[in-house]
Amino acid sequence: MKIYRGTEASPGIAIGPAFVLDMQKIEAVKRRIAPSEIPEEQERFRNAVESVEMELARLIDELPPELKEHDSMLRSHIMILKDKMLYDATLTNIQERLINAEWAMKKALSNIKKVFSSIKDSYIRERYQDIRQVAQKVFTVLAGSSSLRDLGNLEKPVIVVARDLTPADTIRMSTEKVMALVTELGSRTSHTAILARSIGIPAVVGVDNITEHILTEDPIIVDGFKGRILVSPEEQTIETYRRKQKKYLKYRIEVIHQSNLPAETRDGYRLKIKANIELLEEIPTVIRHGAEGIGLFRTEYLFLAQKKLLTEEQLFQAYKTVAERIHPYPVTIRTLDIGGDKFLSHLSKHNEQNPALGLRAIRLCLQETELFRNQLRAILRASAFGEVNIIFPLISGKAEIVQVKEFLEQLKDELRSQGIPYNENIRIGIMIEVPTTIMIADILAKEVDFFSIGTNDLIQYSLAIDRGNDAVNHLYEPLHPGILRMIASVTEDAHNSGIEVAMCGEMAGEPLYIPFLLGIGLDELSMNVQAIPKIKRMVRESYREECVRFARNILELTSVPEIQEAAAEFFRQNYRDEIAILDQEEVNEPQL
Repeated sequence: MKIYRGTEASPGIAIGPAFVLDMQKIEAVKRRIAPSEIPEEQERFRNAVESVEMELARLIDELPPELKEHDSMLRSHIMILKDKMLYDATLTNIQERLINAEWAMKKALSNIKKVFSSIKDSYIRERYQDIRQVAQKVFTVLAGSSSLRDLGNLEKPVIVVARDLTPADTIRMSTEKVMALVTELGSRTSHTAILARSIGIPAVVGVDNITEHILTEDPIIVDGFKGRILVSPEEQTIETYRRKQKKYLKYRIEVIHQSNLPAETRDGYRLKIKANIELLEEIPTVIRHGAEGIGLFRTEYLFLAQKKLLTEEQLFQAYKTVAERIHPYPVTIRTLDIGGDKFLSHLSKHNEQNPALGLRAIRLCLQETELFRNQLRAILRASAFGEVNIIFPLISGKAEIVQVKEFLEQLKDELRSQGIPYNENIRIGIMIEVPTTIMIADILAKEVDFFSIGTNDLIQYSLAIDRGNDAVNHLYEPLHPGILRMIASVTEDAHNSGIEVAMCGEMAGEPLYIPFLLGIGLDELSMNVQAIPKIKRMVRESYREECVRFARNILELTSVPEIQEAAAEFFRQNYRDEIAILDQEEVNEPQL
């Protein structure tokens, strides 16, 4: 037996035979062409693009009803086909460099890769894989092969192992026959990961060179909790994992069955549990997992999927879709939180030495007023089709809020004069992620309708730690006494001012932190959709008064180890944790 490690992308355990997709790269034939061949070579490229476009469009039309929600993945690939950085650049390379279509597109793709590789944010960097997948489809057509692989006609249940999977691959696959997904590329934000979580199968991504170590029909185990692939496991190991699998299936059935119950403690304290999303195709899973709305709709992907600014109408259609699909629950839309290392190329031509502290989020929007105007008008218009809230990121003081509110009122006047409906009483909030907002929370609370604590950035800024820096990211600690005191302080100030407080950072979806968050009186937690059922269950098992006493005690402690020990002990004494039970039977891991 050998064990390989990757990134846990979707929870669960699968045991079965591998099905290794033939991912042999199609090498781009390099050939010089004469000037007279330019029109012919450009036409060959256009025809290949059109062929892929028609095949993707046909696939969208043939999608079964239960997968219709995921068609936006395929539509995004159709849009990439005609993207200037790929399409126009290839045509230009053919003409100016006098080279064939395959070589010309490879050069265009190489340039795109350089651009994306300089981006620090892993979610944005992952979008290069979408472009690469589209280019691969065109390569296969130019080479005379089929552009799409078919996972819909598998003869028996298998675990799919591949270098990468496109949305077309994953959407066409038989969900009855595919037990799990394993890929060499990808992250938790890749399409493969999102779709695996959506349809509820285990997935491990980012497993280096796994296709070189596994053959079709090899028996393997996929551990979606720990990001492990066990190849040719012994019978004892298989039995251990079968017991884990059985326990998890029992747990999953139970919590999903109970997921639509309210998140209310045993002594009657009601907490709202909502979902964080980035893509429209996540909405069915949000509803199925019992979320009471969308607490954070990150809009960055809408912009980064394009190479030019989205129009007001394009944004309105996206926001309207979310509002209608999640109705009667609310959706909180965050305005564009982008900048620094995530700049849209058409907005900035300069680099910043410290992007995290630079021209980003609300600062960028207030400078690029047309960009901001399109967003806000689209959100206001969408508010006529459901309960929509607006939240502004990276607010650091009152002046920014006043400026934003004045701009918003101008846009309301515009819509009113044009006879365009919107919610006059739309609620606005701010992200609490800059330490100064904690210090003046009582002042800011008078300007907005709610706060939402973004713990990811708040912890990073407060502890002066770059989460992406391997040398210091181990110091990123949510249980730091200073962080806990800040969260408690801003919650108290908000409640004293009569407004609600939510939390939408990763901390909100971690079971260990829930007793403290209940104890300080947060009104809402918003988290990744997979965490919702277990967090709701935890809340129902809690006594609020016990959590209040626990939180008071925690706030008196002065070191991280003390707090970690106290939190773990309280958790052990008060909660069932089926996921922890799965880890009680460990596998002896041989050296690779």
